[in-house]
Amino acid sequence: MAGDAEPDPASVARAIVLRQLTSSAKSRLQLARKLAERNIPEDVAEAVLDRFQEVRLIDDAEFADMWVRSRSQSRKLAKGALRRELADKGVAPETAAAALEQLSDADEETAARQLVERKLRPGTDLSDRAARDKATRRLASMLARKGYQPSQAFRIVSEVLDATAGRRQDG
Repeated sequence: MAGDAEPDPASVARAIVLRQLTSSAKSRLQLARKLAERNIPEDVAEAVLDRFQEVRLIDDAEFADMWVRSRSQSRKLAKGALRRELADKGVAPETAAAALEQLSDADEETAARQLVERKLRPGTDLSDRAARDKATRRLASMLARKGYQPSQAFRIVSEVLDATAGRRQDG
């Protein structure tokens, strides 16, 4: 089969990157990893990624902004968790910090409160010390998994439980 030429690695790399970007935005590192998985030579991968960056089809700052907006709204993740996710995706710390600036402390706090209110089991007897302690641990752990600092998580849970207990007594 002398007529069957090996496809040019740069063409293959371009096709892979375009396919990846079609499904969702990706960071440069995510795309580099995908090209490495597909055995694209590193120099070819770098050249293709540089070109995609030049024409702004790869933009880690834009990717980070979008990621922070999306994940903070859909998953109610705190800045700490979002910073870790961006680092895992190869976004530079300065770029991540700039993207995280769009989230104010008040936004983060509001998201945590909404999450606690949504996850608080309706039948929980907040006047029973053991039940309240158990609910506090469960809810604070849930916030910690979403990247909230322990002191902040316990404070927010306590405030929401106090408010909820107050409403239940008034009702």
